[in-house]
Amino acid sequence: MSHIPEYEEIGPSQDVISGAIMAATSVPQLIAYAELVGYAGYRGLTTAGAPLFVFGAATGSPWMNAGVTSLTAAMAKTDLNGENYLAKYGEEQYVELVAAYSLYVGMASVLMAFVGFGRMASYVPTSVKVGFKWGCELGVFASALPNGLYAFGSTLKATVAASAFGEVVASVKQTIPGATGISGCANIVFALTHPQTWSASAASIFFCCTVFVMHSKAYLPKSLPPGSEVVMATAAATAYSIYNNYDGGVVGEIPTIDSDAGLSFLGGTIRVPVELMDIKALLSVPIAERCFGGSLAKLLVTAGVFSAINFLSIVGICSGFESDNGVKWSASRELVAQGVSNLAAAASGSAPVSGSMSRSLVSRMTGASSQFACLTTALLWIYMMPYMSVMSPTPKAALSAVIVSAVVKNVFLPKKIMALRGVDFVVGASTAACTAITSPTLGFGAGLILHVLARVLVPQTKEKKQ
Repeated sequence: MSHIPEYEEIGPSQDVISGAIMAATSVPQLIAYAELVGYAGYRGLTTAGAPLFVFGAATGSPWMNAGVTSLTAAMAKTDLNGENYLAKYGEEQYVELVAAYSLYVGMASVLMAFVGFGRMASYVPTSVKVGFKWGCELGVFASALPNGLYAFGSTLKATVAASAFGEVVASVKQTIPGATGISGCANIVFALTHPQTWSASAASIFFCCTVFVMHSKAYLPKSLPPGSEVVMATAAATAYSIYNNYDGGVVGEIPTIDSDAGLSFLGGTIRVPVELMDIKALLSVPIAERCFGGSLAKLLVTAGVFSAINFLSIVGICSGFESDNGVKWSASRELVAQGVSNLAAAASGSAPVSGSMSRSLVSRMTGASSQFACLTTALLWIYMMPYMSVMSPTPKAALSAVIVSAVVKNVFLPKKIMALRGVDFVVGASTAACTAITSPTLGFGAGLILHVLARVLVPQTKEKKQ
């Protein structure tokens, strides 16, 4: 394992403490991001441990953490047209679909590592990355808003579909079949311009939790680890739900795993309570036929683009640790780690995973010295599942607040886009708009094409003026 020299004298005990803090502060995120994917929130708890354990064993960074993030959740749901798939085939088949997509993303990541893509990722233009990030964050905001302002998120979707906004969305989709993101944009505009349709109780929980998560850090003791404000807000909302018989959407029952289920070692002496899916069965899931127009090539390209975009998060996190703390890293190794953790995500029924900035920063801040902290977090998530029923009455409005608090500032005040100048601003803004209206894959590809065209055409224009 890789160690941080200044922490070597502390030993593994600090890694255990760091891993425990990260496990506790991340539980609300696990549930919230599962909701963002489109399936039941408890699945975020049951599927998080295995991918993180595999990632921790493969990564070379002592602080890197991985899991389903707001970005991977929103991208997976968009790429797979999650809402329509759920409505047509039900949640169980949707879980299989998402797991199958994780399998393809994992295989693509490993293949890209062996062909040297890891070294190329840092060359993605800043304007494209900035615009793409904003477009994805708008998609995250759009996915979280319904459960935040309404007792049940489906209320907003049904209301918009029956309004003039729904007619516009249908018209745009008919003209541009790939414009899957337009529905989310319409939901945002309708919800924010029709406050009379909100649920008073859900909206109150949502706004209170959002404000607390975003602004309480300045007033809380500095000794508390990052993420404590999320735990406090979620706990308060859960208590409110219990004592006031909250009638809006909640996490709901969290199924327990059978004592005989999972992996068994040494004749049953050691049991790992993780239910695994049949990988061969996942390869038979009709993902290409149902989500990519019957084109296996389109599926593979989309999975490859997803992998590349995922890896940009890891590049950003590891580069930051290298510049701030001198922690060296290998692009190829981290891309392989991303790949094998996504294979584990597929086996456990999880959405695709990637590097998590917030969780990685918690590991650094709490003094982790090696990947053992990451492994500790994974094991705690796996073995503490029987006690997670405490989250059953947690309002979905509170979980939406956790998600929205992470993106709302940049959504409404995109400083990095506004800081771009000239043709870079055009490329960044266009990438943002295309990502928001269509899908992350199309938006990222359009951004790269626009960047190339701009670099080819703009110098020629300048020469003509001279």
